[in-house]
Amino acid sequence: MVPINFGRHVEVHRLAVAGGETRIARATGKGLGQVLLPRSRFAEAHAIATATLTLGPDAGAFYDRGWARRATGRPQPALDDYQQALHLYQRVGDHGNEAATLNNIGNVHNGLGDRRQALDYYQQALPILREVGDRTGEAVTLNNIGLAHDGLGDRQQALDYYQQALPITREVGDRATEATTLNNIGSVYGGLGDRRQALDYLHRALPISREFGDRAGEAVTWYNIAMIHRADGDLALAVAELERVVDLDRQVEHPDLADDTAMLEQVRHELAQSHTEF
Repeated sequence: MVPINFGRHVEVHRLAVAGGETRIARATGKGLGQVLLPRSRFAEAHAIATATLTLGPDAGAFYDRGWARRATGRPQPALDDYQQALHLYQRVGDHGNEAATLNNIGNVHNGLGDRRQALDYYQQALPILREVGDRTGEAVTLNNIGLAHDGLGDRQQALDYYQQALPITREVGDRATEATTLNNIGSVYGGLGDRRQALDYLHRALPISREFGDRAGEAVTWYNIAMIHRADGDLALAVAELERVVDLDRQVEHPDLADDTAMLEQVRHELAQSHTEF
């Protein structure tokens, strides 16, 4: 849930920007980003970060805007923001945020299909996170490395990294990353043809994503579940699940909305065709 004093913080940020109160604007903007971004409220996070940046370069605002831009299908502007954030974090020796930014640069490259480049950034981030003792960041990075290996077709290697990440997420109580990890493991099992195991992990991820209001993450999980039911020939169930995906995509202005809508129409067509065959 969004904190009940959220609106007050938005107003404080607006007034701080208008009054040139840089320190207050940056601190408040950072707190707002921490609330908005995990809840897939990307347009609001983008607007707040952009307003903060009118007062001058700020690593946190560049980072938040990069996240919002990547999540809404603008990879090159996201890279530009992340590179600005990386430079600023490195300049002041902020190793924790440096590693987080390296991770997100890797995510952009991974989304563009450049898995090797993504792995390079992830592998730069991992030892920094271990050095500073950031177990949450370590789990996120292990997940990211797994995703890159999965994209390269090495599912067993991907599964190994996800299985390393899962106990860390539970150790530190990072429920959001736990949901992501469960979803990733389920996706790999689906690709390996073990659909029962895949559905088990995916259904464990769903309530956690809902708990944190991660509608984008929930949409990804429902999509993965739908594809398993489609492969099993349960087209009616797959259609219902894809309808959830499209609804969630619309809520967060997800860049996959068009592709997911096209998949929904395709499965609807397959379902109609299956009825005419009898």
